[in-house]
Amino acid sequence: MSPATPPEAPRHPSPALPDEEARLRELGYQPVLARRMGGFGNFAISFSVISVLSGCMTLYGFGLGTGGPAVMLWGWAGVGLFVLCVGLALAEVTSAYPTSGALYYMADRLGGRRWGWYTGWLNLLGLLGAIAGIDYGAALFTGAFLNLQWGFEPTPGSTFLIFLAILLLHAALNLFGVRLVSVLNSISVWWHLGGVAMIVGALALVPDRHQSAGFVFTEFVNDTGWANPFYVAAIGLLLAQYTFSGYDASAHLSEETANASVTAAKGIVRAIWVSWIAGFALLAGLTFAIQDYAGTVGSATGVPPAQIFLDALGTGGATALLLVVIVAQLFCGNAEVAAASRMVFAFSRDNALPASATWRKVSPRTQTPVPAVWLSVGAAAVLALPSLYSPTAYGAVTAINVIGITPAYAIPILLRLRAGRDFTPGPWSLGRWSRPIGWTAVGWVAVVTVLFCLPQKSPVTVDTMNYAVIALAVVLLLATVWWYAARRSYGTPTPYGGTAREEAELTENIV
Repeated sequence: MSPATPPEAPRHPSPALPDEEARLRELGYQPVLARRMGGFGNFAISFSVISVLSGCMTLYGFGLGTGGPAVMLWGWAGVGLFVLCVGLALAEVTSAYPTSGALYYMADRLGGRRWGWYTGWLNLLGLLGAIAGIDYGAALFTGAFLNLQWGFEPTPGSTFLIFLAILLLHAALNLFGVRLVSVLNSISVWWHLGGVAMIVGALALVPDRHQSAGFVFTEFVNDTGWANPFYVAAIGLLLAQYTFSGYDASAHLSEETANASVTAAKGIVRAIWVSWIAGFALLAGLTFAIQDYAGTVGSATGVPPAQIFLDALGTGGATALLLVVIVAQLFCGNAEVAAASRMVFAFSRDNALPASATWRKVSPRTQTPVPAVWLSVGAAAVLALPSLYSPTAYGAVTAINVIGITPAYAIPILLRLRAGRDFTPGPWSLGRWSRPIGWTAVGWVAVVTVLFCLPQKSPVTVDTMNYAVIALAVVLLLATVWWYAARRSYGTPTPYGGTAREEAELTENIV
């Protein structure tokens, strides 16, 4: 359906068009998805995927031993600033290319088919790793809640069953259509902001004792086995970098957003800076409220923030706040399934996946890519399987998310910088700040990609090895092998105006 772009095809769209459906046709695609999401809903999906109540809470225990309070707080502040640069640069390119394919489509238009191909596979790895990380984290917190409420003792097997149940819930919710997803994401924004305020307020007012500011902002803790404090601090940045990912969701939902050329770009940037502020408040509130550091790290619940709630507020208060966190994590996972399924749909639409004809099909009733939803949750389940056997597998899954999706953010930005004046900006542009912000973003991504391929524990054994680098190598190898099988059929389409031929092709994708 999507032939390779010929050499003479335009590499960029013209400036703003009067409506987004016409703009999408100019970019080469017939509208298939329902454009029922507004600007707030588009911001909400990226904010929900970033989810400070998911990323900060699920990796808080990791942060306690990998640099401790000082690295968590100052790392959050520094990483947030660099991620804002990445988001600003990516938003500019999104404004020019508002399609569900997002990152890989941008790379293809600006650099060619191979750039698009590898960007797409990296993006897909990161999105699927994010679903696995988010929903497995929700399963861990659900186990801790059950432990507090009914004395349930979580095991790897029971946690994995909870994880599968959460995946099925998110698949079901996404099958109802983008309008429900948009409503849930809008609720999610207020739930997250209200939840952070409730947690920070309760932890500030109820406990009789708090840690000092000196402890919160300067205490360094190293339980990694590595001797070099700079190495440990660098690895500890994973907490913040993992949380600050997934904001490409606004771009992936472009074809379902009104005025996407502007609102999708704004959605990316707004989601980052609002999360930056909320996350810092949350991490500070949790750390000030620690009553027993060693007891928190070795909590019987398996979730250190749950132990902080328990020590500071008692069983009743801890149970209530855990419910707030779990619901926020469920919102987050649901939004990530929506973003990943649109990426699967778009990549299949351009014949990049095995059995693409199946994954690009759209329900005529809900205008939702149903097979793509099921593939997304199924692949996430497979990625999390090692958690049944290795206690360090969850950290590897989160690292897979970071080293898969973060380079995919930088590639379109780098190609936009390389294009220079040949790049035609969309309605939302950085102007003269485009190059300094863009190069800052590319440099930061290069640094964190190397960092998160490094081992996180010493000595390095089968149980402590960082398998993320292996997952990255396997995906790149498979992408290379599959390139030689699919290169004749893969390609973003030549821009067109919606002829009868394309309308006929379009009906083949609707079942």
